[in-house]
Amino acid sequence: MNRHLHNLARILLGGAACAVAGLAHAQSMDTLYEKAKLEKELVIYGGGPTSLYEVPAKAFEQKYPGIKVTIHAGFSNEHDEKINQQFKTKTLDADLAILQTVGDYIRWKKEGVLAQFKPAAWNAIDKSFKDKDGYYVGVFVTSVSYAYNKDKVTAEAAPKSARDYLKPEFKGKMIACYPHDDDITLYLFYTTVQRYGWDWMTKYMANGAQFIQGHLGVSRALPSGEAVVPIDSNPNFSLREQRAGKPVEISFSKIDPTPVWAQTAATFKDSPHPNAARLFLSWFLEKEQQTKLDTWSPRRDVAPPAGLPPLFSLKLANDYPAFISNETLVADLRKRFEAITGPVQKKGGVK
Repeated sequence: MNRHLHNLARILLGGAACAVAGLAHAQSMDTLYEKAKLEKELVIYGGGPTSLYEVPAKAFEQKYPGIKVTIHAGFSNEHDEKINQQFKTKTLDADLAILQTVGDYIRWKKEGVLAQFKPAAWNAIDKSFKDKDGYYVGVFVTSVSYAYNKDKVTAEAAPKSARDYLKPEFKGKMIACYPHDDDITLYLFYTTVQRYGWDWMTKYMANGAQFIQGHLGVSRALPSGEAVVPIDSNPNFSLREQRAGKPVEISFSKIDPTPVWAQTAATFKDSPHPNAARLFLSWFLEKEQQTKLDTWSPRRDVAPPAGLPPLFSLKLANDYPAFISNETLVADLRKRFEAITGPVQKKGGVK
């Protein structure tokens, strides 16, 4: 009988502990908001188009009145340079950086400039999309995949592997970001040449490959017919094109691994409005916000949006952080790919 009472007590105490933990989380958000209201502002440096951040920023301002959100959207590999320069001049105005260039976070962690913070959703986030010590975390997950213009290419004829991009019927009809300029495209091209050899790249170029800066440019070239079979289409951009009634189809290869990465967020030790940054990060990673994404969530308990398969049902190349943190390899690859494609000439824009 005592043993049963002891077990009952453990259950009751466990339930009480959970209740206290839930209350602590609610108080934490309330406390963050009270502190953030005193800061009044939040400055986000976001990699990618402005449209990625406008809707959540407005929703955040409505949820937490009194905090004005300023968004600086643009290419991640330009934002990081601005932030690095701000470190040098001690003029940091970035509260929260949400960038594709996860290598920056790995380096910033080593340099000791990041603030350690684990939002309430931490345990729900897949371990491959967060820093084990809590210095940075993925806020949404996306990939680069094959795609095609269904008015110009049938599903049967669409590329199923990287080798299909070498077919004569696709000559001059392919597009990608400059691999030396875009980190995730660099990862794609690296995994491709690792699989098929550098001779593949020679043949890909000979087949009339086009290049543009930024995945927004890639996604716009597809429905316009400028390029009908991009090799590094961003699926969430493609979903937007589909929903606008454009002839875009996403194609995940069953032969080649699909590179994925988490758009990664962190705040800094010297951020002017650190509580506003933590409040936004905690809020954005809540299940309510994550279910509204038009791409995959880093949370294991959030289903993909309509039009995308479950992330881990795909054949993935999911070692992007380790790849991009290999500085010697990445530097050599950038140099080699730029020699092949030439420097950035065609800019795709971020709006």
